[in-house]
Amino acid sequence: MADPLDRTRFPVDEWRLVETRFDASDLGTTESLFSVGNGYLGLRGNYSESRDAHVDGTYINGFHETWPILHAEEAFGFARIGQTIVNAPDAKVIRLYVDDEPLQLSVADLLAYERALDFRSGELSRDLVWRTPGGKHVQVRSTRMVPLAQRHLAVLSFEVTLLDQRASVAISSQLLNRQDSRIEDLVAAAPATADPRKAERFRGRVLDPELHFAHGPDDEQPGRIGLGYRTVESGMTIGVVADHELETESSYSLQVLAEEDLAKVIYRVAAEPGVPIRLTKLVSYHTAKSVPPRELIDRCTRTLDRTHEQGVAHQHDEQRAWLEDFWSRSDVEIAGHPALQQAVRWNLFSLAQASARAEGQGIPAKGVTGSGYGGHYFWDGEVYVMPFLTYTMPWAARNALRFRSMQLPLARSRARELSQRGALFPWRTINGHEASAYYAAGTAQYHIDADIAFALSQYVGATGDHEFLAREAVDVLVETARMWADLGFWRDESRRTFHIHGVTGPDEYTTVVNDNLYTNVLARFNLRRAARAVWQLERDDPEAHRELVRRTSLDPDEPIEWSECADAMAIPFDEFLGIHPQDAHFLEREMWDLENTPLEKRPLLLNYHPLVIYRFQVLKQADVVLALFLQGEEFTAEEKKADFDYYDPITTGDSTLSAVVQSIIAAEVGYADLALRYFHAALFVDLDDRHNNTADGVHVASTGGVWSALACGFGGFRDHGFDNGERQWQIDPRLPASWTSLVYRITLHGTRVRVTVRTDELELCIEDGAGPLTFDVRGELVTVKQDAPAVVVPLAHQGPMLDGGPPNPAGIQRADGTVITAIVPTGDTD
Repeated sequence: MADPLDRTRFPVDEWRLVETRFDASDLGTTESLFSVGNGYLGLRGNYSESRDAHVDGTYINGFHETWPILHAEEAFGFARIGQTIVNAPDAKVIRLYVDDEPLQLSVADLLAYERALDFRSGELSRDLVWRTPGGKHVQVRSTRMVPLAQRHLAVLSFEVTLLDQRASVAISSQLLNRQDSRIEDLVAAAPATADPRKAERFRGRVLDPELHFAHGPDDEQPGRIGLGYRTVESGMTIGVVADHELETESSYSLQVLAEEDLAKVIYRVAAEPGVPIRLTKLVSYHTAKSVPPRELIDRCTRTLDRTHEQGVAHQHDEQRAWLEDFWSRSDVEIAGHPALQQAVRWNLFSLAQASARAEGQGIPAKGVTGSGYGGHYFWDGEVYVMPFLTYTMPWAARNALRFRSMQLPLARSRARELSQRGALFPWRTINGHEASAYYAAGTAQYHIDADIAFALSQYVGATGDHEFLAREAVDVLVETARMWADLGFWRDESRRTFHIHGVTGPDEYTTVVNDNLYTNVLARFNLRRAARAVWQLERDDPEAHRELVRRTSLDPDEPIEWSECADAMAIPFDEFLGIHPQDAHFLEREMWDLENTPLEKRPLLLNYHPLVIYRFQVLKQADVVLALFLQGEEFTAEEKKADFDYYDPITTGDSTLSAVVQSIIAAEVGYADLALRYFHAALFVDLDDRHNNTADGVHVASTGGVWSALACGFGGFRDHGFDNGERQWQIDPRLPASWTSLVYRITLHGTRVRVTVRTDELELCIEDGAGPLTFDVRGELVTVKQDAPAVVVPLAHQGPMLDGGPPNPAGIQRADGTVITAIVPTGDTD
């Protein structure tokens, strides 16, 4: 668990990610790490000069192009329309020439360099001193900010100061359509090994130009430039407008130019030493499904006009105020570990940048930091990101959940297409249509319905937002419950049981199986929660219940059926081994020998045909273990340990979604050192590029999982839903031995509680809100009240303590007497 970062290049700073040396070897990774965004608009951490880049990206949540999915062999119900996020016109470009020599960092003689992403100001800054080929010394400082309080705005600055000699300085600030500027690059052959984590390549023009303009020195708003486009296939529209203001005491001239794919403002300055040249660039982006680009340009100009009235300083002040409030609600503190603290805050800041202004859309797997996974929304958002939002930023959670509820009509249509009642949400999507071309590891993941239902229920329970439940969320619960009741079937065995066949769980290395444990356990929750919501509405709000019946044609007998299906749900359990099989036939397979699999053959999905992987007991990511976390009240402590012991050694970690859940359950069952190792692995997924694809964007679900690993794993927080109609919020900490304390915040029903875990005590204190709130702390009910002293509960221990980790289960005997063997499939005949 040594610090994985090069601290000579990335020094420890608890409130900033700092880089002190330019390095072109990992441009893609640092572009993602130094991105700025607000959930709607994202600017990758490319250099303003745009000379050195892996992917010069600007992304807008939901702004996408569509394309026909071509299947090698067709079948009814296959996904038809692919969706891929578009690289929006780039406003980051600000090119510098001194005596006609361009600043290009990869070849520049840099005497000083620092780049920093500040978690309190939300600003990316860069300072350098450049010795030009002619020997002149030039100081360059640039800043970049995407306001978290202003959805459609970006604020950039670029300041140049000659330190010793006068020179001719030219600054070219541009709007550039990169998506179509080099079509020859976009039609390049795919890599020899296809990587499903990357976005698809377009094979033709994406953005059709509809207008462009540039205001010259004699115009009303000199230096204002704009571009407007419509996507060729999806018909979406975009407008981008940039304003410029140059401040200097040196004399200068202004030139403007506008073409279909390029608009630019060029300042030529007779620069004097010691006289700063400061350019402020304000940019506005607006997108729509079909609004004409001209109207979007008008919206952009209104955004910019309002920004001018408020002043640039106001934007920075507002950003700091927003983040001050964010950290007061969301910060997690680890005393005495500044390197971990820095990494934690980077992860939490990434969550804010992915979700703050995502209203009307989902939260993409990469946020707005890259094009990985095509900009799609997955179940990851509901399971890994939503808990952080629900317990620290509930309004953002509500916005994300409303996106799902607004997609309910399309989910109903998709269910009918797959011959089901109710609604089936797409496994991956942008516009609400299923975009997964590989159904076995895509559409077959029906658990997406239960994941959404779980997130809805968790949000309503944590916030008390029953208005949202009655008006929107209950429809989702009803339609997803209908789907489960229709998908499953009854079987009369020793007792009457309800089964779900032909589905894929979270583990994508095991597909289209019967009675997947995770799916059945979450479907059971979904069915029960839907029935309870309907009955509660009928009892407490008859008018809302009548409206629900009208909207959904609900039959009074349906909730009874759902409850019966839930109670009879088949939950696989092997009495001989004492574990829950991942699915009905999982234990019949042999094991993959991970210990003897060469590192160059990992991850497995990039090196083995799916059929090879599917024949083995091997996991891409936690499946049963995830169920142990989300539905922990449904399993005994003994079952949790037995299941974790079996599945942990055969989980590859090929997915970034796995380590956080393994850390949580490892901590709960007692593998303290293993829990900390998994936490470190998750904490540095992107900062250390652990999966070699951070260049495609930040793993947002993993950043959300980091919060859960802290609050729920080491912090011991659990929200186990209802018991006799009351919420059961529990705290049972597992503080690592090397930590002296852990502080996190939880907001419940509008009241924020600060939770401090120390080696020998737990402290609860209301920071904001009326309270009171009651928690179950290891069986003792503890109530914390407003304007009262903090409640301190002595802790006799930090849970069970087990050495090392679980042994590999290969070689154990099945109930039928056969032995589970472990092999590495090679095809070798020697």
